Amino acid sequence: MGRILVGDAGQWRVFTAVWLGLAILAVFLAGEAARRDAEAAALRQASTAGALHAAVLRSELERHRSLPLVLAQDPDLLALLESPERSDVDRLNAKFERLADEVRAAAIYVLNADGIALAASNWREPTSFVGTDYRFRPYHEDAMRAGQAAFFALGTVSGRPGLYLSRRVDDAAGQPLGVIVAKVEFDALEADWRKSGEPTWVADDNGVVLITTVPEWRFHTTKPLTPDERRRLAAEQTSGAALLADLPLQPRPSGLVRVAANIPSGLYASATDTLPDIGWTVHLLAPAGEAIDRAVATARMLALLSVALLAGLTGVLLRRRQRAAIRAVEAKSARIELEQRIDARTTELRAANARLNHEIEERQRAEKSRQSLQDDLIQANKLATLGQIAAGVAHEINQPIAAIRTHADTAALYLETEDNPAARRSLASIAGLTERVGAITDELRAFSRKTRSETVAVGVEAALEGALLLVGARMRETGVRLVHQPAPPDLAVMAERNRLEQVVLNLLQNAIEALRDTPDPTISLEVGTKGRRVVIRVADNGPGVAPEVRERLFTPFTTDKRDGVGLGLVISRDIVAGFGGELTLEPTPRGAAFVVRLMRAK
Repeated sequence: MGRILVGDAGQWRVFTAVWLGLAILAVFLAGEAARRDAEAAALRQASTAGALHAAVLRSELERHRSLPLVLAQDPDLLALLESPERSDVDRLNAKFERLADEVRAAAIYVLNADGIALAASNWREPTSFVGTDYRFRPYHEDAMRAGQAAFFALGTVSGRPGLYLSRRVDDAAGQPLGVIVAKVEFDALEADWRKSGEPTWVADDNGVVLITTVPEWRFHTTKPLTPDERRRLAAEQTSGAALLADLPLQPRPSGLVRVAANIPSGLYASATDTLPDIGWTVHLLAPAGEAIDRAVATARMLALLSVALLAGLTGVLLRRRQRAAIRAVEAKSARIELEQRIDARTTELRAANARLNHEIEERQRAEKSRQSLQDDLIQANKLATLGQIAAGVAHEINQPIAAIRTHADTAALYLETEDNPAARRSLASIAGLTERVGAITDELRAFSRKTRSETVAVGVEAALEGALLLVGARMRETGVRLVHQPAPPDLAVMAERNRLEQVVLNLLQNAIEALRDTPDPTISLEVGTKGRRVVIRVADNGPGVAPEVRERLFTPFTTDKRDGVGLGLVISRDIVAGFGGELTLEPTPRGAAFVVRLMRAK
């Protein structure tokens, strides 16, 4: 019996040593595997966020890059550069001031061939650029030589960093007259990026940080600079008096970065995205240390739990071999221990499931909020459209009301003379005019009502007639001729009646605006079918859409109207897309033609 007990003790020592070694190995391997997976996930997430930030920056640059190109053809600007003493400088200053405010540019100014500022948007301010010599700035020299330039530097007057976009202005013979410059500052963009909680910066091809959510990092470098490079940057006043110190980053082979200063210390996933056309690189750091530590700790805990479960089961078998007499007791003890561990794991799973349900509810609330905001924007556009046509609709209603008053007075006279047939005719006329007023007010009330975006079968001609009823008075007032071939009464599309009317009304309103100075203004409203699609075409014989606007026509705040905000077509396209259709601009020899394609109702 004593030998058996000694043998049992030896087996337990071997058992303990083996499973302890397995546990250490499993915990180590599981932790390293979880670390690699978590690092890869953090890098993927950082890459996605970096691409989004780069897309936002690219969009911002594209929006401002066309400004010097358009202004280089401005007649007032050409007149100033050709004959400065005979030009109306104040008018050009006011134009620059208004345009800078509208496009949110920091400054717009024009330099002559010698680099002297002749007019500027800040002409009213004490720091006005007018009369200042900027020939030393690379954006003047490069634009005069190559036709255009982009240069990031501190302002010599304001001391604020910004991107200077310049373009050479030539006369009719192609000779250079001067340079038009637009300065863009990125304070708003930096503020938006800062809200994401992910440190982001943009470096030029020299590695100098230009735009950043960490102010202390501006004009630091992402790579060492030679003395010649430092002298050149100082001469160009790219960084002013900044020392161009290296960023406080400690890269790791895994692609992660540890930050030494200015932001919370820890491990970050690094991602980059390039803008080849300007030579900039967007850098982003996504916090990854806590997520990696949690993943490693969870993996190690699961590995340890798995090894412990296997060790427990093996120990039960060994125990059964050693002590057959107490097999049932040991088995019960193992089951109790296993149940306790399962209960603990079940509790963890319940908590994880609760967190998942909470996240799903948050996403659903966010989607409802987005849908509500989109509905509010569509409703605001609808009410703005009603405001534009209110005068015409009021005139449309005043005519039958005046006629009703006349017929009422006439009917009273007929009743006094006991001419009942004539009185009945006047009352019948009143009833018809009342129905006309009622149709107009019913259409206004239905159009202004905030609707949901569910798609149902909608009669095409009924929707077109509703839009024409609202805009008809304005068309008659402006002398616009309508060419409209009614659609078949049974032709229907999958849409929502009021929102489809809103799209057609927006297109008609735009056409009327475009025909403001056109002789013999004409709008064509056609309906056709192509397979399972119904095509609604609204065309006019106006001047058409400007080429520089055409490519960005369906992006927000793009318009060629004098008082437009550039949202009507964007909202109309979103409404049509919500119906499963599309809204496009069709090429035409003259004027503009917008085409709405919708699914035909069964």
